[in-house]
Amino acid sequence: MAYTDCMRSLVLVGHGSHLNSESAAAVYRYAELIRSRGLFDEVVEGYWKEEPSLRQVLKTCTYTDVTIIPMFISEGYFTETVIPREMGLGHQGAVPREGVARSLGGRTVRYTLPYGVHPAMTEVILERAREVLPDAGGDDTALIIIGHGTTRNENSNKVVHQNAELLRQRGIFSEVHALFLDEEPKVTGWREKVHAKRVVMVPFFASEGWHTLETIPEDLDLEGTVTVFSSQIEAGQAEGAPEGAGEQTVYYGKPVGTHPAVADVIVQLAEEARGASLVGGDRQSDHRAAWDVFMNLARGGLRMGEIMVTPHGGLFEVRHALDEGRSSETLTTLVTPDGLRDHTRLTESGEHRPVHTLRNLRRGWRAVLSEEDLPRAIHTLYPAVVEEGYACQTHALRSTPWPTTARRQTGIYGKVQQATPAQVEHVAEEVCGGCLKTRVWAGQRLNQTFFGGVPGAIPCAEACTFLVAEIREEVAGKRGQAGGHSH
Repeated sequence: MAYTDCMRSLVLVGHGSHLNSESAAAVYRYAELIRSRGLFDEVVEGYWKEEPSLRQVLKTCTYTDVTIIPMFISEGYFTETVIPREMGLGHQGAVPREGVARSLGGRTVRYTLPYGVHPAMTEVILERAREVLPDAGGDDTALIIIGHGTTRNENSNKVVHQNAELLRQRGIFSEVHALFLDEEPKVTGWREKVHAKRVVMVPFFASEGWHTLETIPEDLDLEGTVTVFSSQIEAGQAEGAPEGAGEQTVYYGKPVGTHPAVADVIVQLAEEARGASLVGGDRQSDHRAAWDVFMNLARGGLRMGEIMVTPHGGLFEVRHALDEGRSSETLTTLVTPDGLRDHTRLTESGEHRPVHTLRNLRRGWRAVLSEEDLPRAIHTLYPAVVEEGYACQTHALRSTPWPTTARRQTGIYGKVQQATPAQVEHVAEEVCGGCLKTRVWAGQRLNQTFFGGVPGAIPCAEACTFLVAEIREEVAGKRGQAGGHSH
């Protein structure tokens, strides 16, 4: 399948984390997989807790036909409130089956349901079950779909119950149960509910993580992929089971969200969201202008933030500016934007870098890139910086003052609205003091940018989510305390 009638951008939106570099891994993996298929003219990642942020990511899109896929396993607070709000979609609440389409700044932007609620996910559950037990099914086999569950949003468990019912109707298994970690019916009580001797458990989670690798196995006493449990008499006889029922064998599968078929589900969602009419041309003029100017500068050599770009016979070398003059043989050579991303997402000491413009870019590498790959590599190192830097250089950058950012926060972050100006400034001085960016949103002036030859002159148009989280901790009196961070 190819799209030839217009140029299209696909945006995969994930949660991300300020603390854990693995949180974004699934989104990166699917972006790479879909990018390799050549079905879209570009595939871009965006995050709530990392960069490019939800507030920035549309600026980084080259084309005016944009489809946004929430990389979440179910509907809920993030897909219905946070993402539409932060991306300015003018929509709150449940997303209709056909998605939401808006005209924003000369673009057609389509926002879909999260991939986890797509009907094709039922087959992904079956695939996961058959991976761990090839002959899964029959009178002696039960399927348990394990969801997270929450009392805060009823939609978070709806998709698990729906898939359980669909598979129940198909009659493949003797029993199909929807059980949860944090709400009833809880998965810890599975032995009182399940009669079958063979039990396949499939976690309905977006990625491998704490719950799938530790919480579930520990709570259920699982010993790996296959665990044998002795007679149910000691653990509580399942209602209706024969007296003295024997042992049960549990086959524990991998989470559905990491299955390669999810890439096909994403593509289906994007295709189904194509209904809205296009506006404008194929490219965004300000985006094109920013990158045209950047590439012209790069062809003559450019310094930007902590990096330097040097042309070499049709190729470009990118390295840390402090490694200038070092022999190439002493540096790790990278040849793709993805390799560069993986190498620079951690600091020298192995800490996660959720904010890419913090002055902690690791040294000791060089990237050798084609002219085609250079823009994505720069976007990888400094997301949205070219677009916002050019807007600042041409006096077109719109900044968002702190009170506006604070009023937009909801849920646990609504607390930041109580922050005094002194608290905001105190936290910003500490957090932003280690960042290359100048706080234009706080009234700081930036008369030149790296486009004008000042490498470290990068504008910050709005308080980032990392700063918002730190201000929340300050208001709560937890900042600096061990275990005080919730981001």
